[in-house]
Amino acid sequence: MAPLRLLLTLSVGLLAAVLGADATYYRHHRFVPHYRYREHSANTENLLPEAAQPATPTYPVIPEVFHPAPESLHPAQEPDQSPEVAPAAMVHALAPLSRGKVFYGVMFDAGSTGTRIHIYKFIQKDPVELPVLDNELYHAVKPGLSAYKDTPEEGGNTVRQLLKLAQKTVPEEEWKQTPVVLKATAGLRLLPEDKANALLDEVREVFAESPFFIPKNSVSIMNGTNEGILAWVTVNFLTGHLYSNTKRTVGILDLGGGSTQITFLPKSQSLTPNNICLRFNMFNHTYQVYTHSYLGNGLYAARLATLGALRADGKIPVFTSSCLPKKFQEDVTFGGITYKVSGIPDGYAGYKLCYHEVMKVIKGIVHQPFEVKGSSVFYAFSYYFDRAVESGLIDGSRGGMVEVRDFKKRAKEVCNQMTKFRAISPFLCMDMTYITCLLKEGFGFKDNTVLQLAKKVNNVETSWALGATFDHFRNLNIH
Repeated sequence: MAPLRLLLTLSVGLLAAVLGADATYYRHHRFVPHYRYREHSANTENLLPEAAQPATPTYPVIPEVFHPAPESLHPAQEPDQSPEVAPAAMVHALAPLSRGKVFYGVMFDAGSTGTRIHIYKFIQKDPVELPVLDNELYHAVKPGLSAYKDTPEEGGNTVRQLLKLAQKTVPEEEWKQTPVVLKATAGLRLLPEDKANALLDEVREVFAESPFFIPKNSVSIMNGTNEGILAWVTVNFLTGHLYSNTKRTVGILDLGGGSTQITFLPKSQSLTPNNICLRFNMFNHTYQVYTHSYLGNGLYAARLATLGALRADGKIPVFTSSCLPKKFQEDVTFGGITYKVSGIPDGYAGYKLCYHEVMKVIKGIVHQPFEVKGSSVFYAFSYYFDRAVESGLIDGSRGGMVEVRDFKKRAKEVCNQMTKFRAISPFLCMDMTYITCLLKEGFGFKDNTVLQLAKKVNNVETSWALGATFDHFRNLNIH
């Protein structure tokens, strides 16, 4: 049976993860998705008193990795019921899967600052067992598609070049059975509709030329809600918590160039702003996930908002900020538009002034879910990770756990020594201050809240791409 046909006929929810050097697999079971959205008011916040901080930092324990294999099916839970956990048995590690059937999936992440390709390799050991995620090949090109809003053919060429990499990676005999999908995010969401559609049409033409299998609706713009939930699925899948019978999961913080997302499983739905929860059933578990996406609050969009460039009428020749080195001046391009920015030569610069500037981009816009003040574990990635590495807060090869106060401390050091850090990035002070402000004043994290910064989990990128691949492979029907 063809791998894709086998994949689509399996009545299962998600693929099994590879943890460490061993591959694991799960017994065959059914996944019945169900999503329910609730409207909310963007102007209402849930600001509750902050609990007293302990004298010494208390690091939450990262939940252990479990891999249960449900033996039987249970009906989906009613909205007011807590999900039951099906009987589970610990899954054993497989021997090397050299004799299994190999197949692939290709997902393009067309972000605001770059286009990334994720080439996933899966192995089907046995028709009655779930396939295994074997590995991922990842590559990125800059700038993002939105930079080609006036020259869509050039944007299409960047995708064409990445497709050549896919052809080198996927064996030729698998091309016609390997699905290729592109999902664009905030970069195209911020463009005028006609410009975005022209880019998407160009990508469709490039896909049509390729030898791969092109599913229906393979090129689209993904909304921020799906971006958050699919990133949550990816990280919890890779860490083993998506299937855990302990009901413990990890939250995610994704900071892109044009937008940012927060997603987590609240202990009480009533403690999220306006009870914004997305409900779905997965592997006999009912999840009510709080998720919110903020368009225009990604790192690069926030830079321009801090500078006042996004509100400008075209009459301001140069945009200045106390977050930049005094003698700095440069042309900055975002979304295909170039802006002149600089420090304030005869003014003051530093952390306090910069914090005041970036507050305007966050205050009254970002909600504060009360439960982030608790002990939930959050994985932070994308520009959270990149800026932490550039500022020396963590080791880029390993990632690591940091407290929110660590971002604040390092932001002060960077801002008060801008000359020293200018060689790394003249925007490092602004970026680190924005991250600090977003975490503290925006989401409401406490100083001693611990974040797990990671670029990869088990050698797979921490992004929404794997979750989106599951969406296409397993027909999750996320609307």
